[in-house]
Amino acid sequence: MKHTLICLAFVGLMSCLWAQDKQLSALFNYNAFYLPEAQKSYVETYLSFDAWSLQFQPTADGKYKATVEVILQAKQGDSTVYIKKYDLSSPATADTTLLDWSFVDLQRFYLPNGIYTIDLSVRDKGSQAQASVVQQRIGVAFEHKKASMSNLQLMASVKKTTTQNLFSRSGYDMEPYLSDFIPEEITKLNLYYEVYNLQREVGKNPFVSLVFIEDQATGRRVGDIQQAARHQTSQLVPIFSQIDIQQLPSGRYNLVVELHNKAGENMLYKKLPFVRSNPTVSIAASVAPSDGSFAADITDENKLNYYLDALYPIASEAEKNAIKDMISRPALTEKQMFFYNFWLQRDAIDPKGKWIQYRGWLEYVDQAFAYPRTPGYRTDRGRVYLQYGPPDFIRDEKNFVGVLKLGYGTDFDEKLGGRVAPSQGSVHYLPYQLWRYNKLETDDANRVFLFWDEFRSGFYKLLVSNARGETLDPLWERRLSQQQLEEYVVGEVGEQFNRGY
Repeated sequence: MKHTLICLAFVGLMSCLWAQDKQLSALFNYNAFYLPEAQKSYVETYLSFDAWSLQFQPTADGKYKATVEVILQAKQGDSTVYIKKYDLSSPATADTTLLDWSFVDLQRFYLPNGIYTIDLSVRDKGSQAQASVVQQRIGVAFEHKKASMSNLQLMASVKKTTTQNLFSRSGYDMEPYLSDFIPEEITKLNLYYEVYNLQREVGKNPFVSLVFIEDQATGRRVGDIQQAARHQTSQLVPIFSQIDIQQLPSGRYNLVVELHNKAGENMLYKKLPFVRSNPTVSIAASVAPSDGSFAADITDENKLNYYLDALYPIASEAEKNAIKDMISRPALTEKQMFFYNFWLQRDAIDPKGKWIQYRGWLEYVDQAFAYPRTPGYRTDRGRVYLQYGPPDFIRDEKNFVGVLKLGYGTDFDEKLGGRVAPSQGSVHYLPYQLWRYNKLETDDANRVFLFWDEFRSGFYKLLVSNARGETLDPLWERRLSQQQLEEYVVGEVGEQFNRGY
């Protein structure tokens, strides 16, 4: 019997299993919400199937349907806290040759605050293939006495509710958009999220929601693509936003939401990463550098290629693609023009001064962080240094021995996502460097980056950071301690990370 590859995709995670017959294609995502009056948190799960990937069977009325067996369970450790097994039927169709559509299933169930593993099993009942099984770790964290936000959820369609149904919310029927890939034909992002208990921060005063897009690589806002709206405060504020992305070039971005009080201070924020494909929109037209400018003075094309490649830590995805293309061929004038405009966009008043500052940093990282066959700017420490500048504080540990906490208690550290407890022992950590920035241009105060030397080779990689757009792995300290700490337990280096020193 023919074997094909079955792929069941979580947003941001792809798991592929071998099975028989047809290729099953599905997307899974989830969102956590809160009911302030009931002081309960709940999870919504979304499961979308592509019709063409299922086996349709005839029905009594002469049409065809596909049926999928779904087993959804949430586990905390070895304990199952929620489980549901059900058959999901597709919409009926009269023509099985026209299956270029999908259908979505939505489930809601209560989950208290904590870290869970979602186990999902799906099986096409019209096929002989075995079930596809994937896992996803999720976190639920809402507090009754603190302001918070739900996750950000993109919507495929939004229309006023005429008959109440599973997709009804706040007077609208909203079908979730589950992929993080946004193709060219989508020109607007429909965004839904909820804000809880913000009156504890602002009282009866209104607040402002600001939605904008930032480049993942640089953390910089993209043009003037943004939306601001004013809202009245209550225990639960549902917010729907729409942002135009018709002129957004191809690249990797974050959709960012910030909530500001009347003084303009940022109280809460969330972000949602996505990938944009928009090949018809290119980066802004270039201005030719004048003779004698810093760009025109670089006449050695090999050196210019090096300088262009060294821009990657602060370049957008569109700029990176342009650089990659230019470096692959002789084009001195074009490269000079691009180089000049690159710095003109960063500082329209003094682009040369901006480049000179960056060049000084570049010379430092190439001397301090280079590794055999890897220039300094291509290392994680070099990238962070060039993107954010010199750190305000560095802690460099080669053989740190910290306190091992035993008999874990119930106190929960929100920033690190772990339990804290009083008992003592010892734990040996791999070499690491902790960098603190007192204030980042594109972020809040006290942003920390922790790099580790996994193989004690002198090559440090970024392990964790609390800066926007950077990686925040909840199990990072367990890896740094060579598995000496249990999962989600905060050790002494975790406390250093939390303090910033």
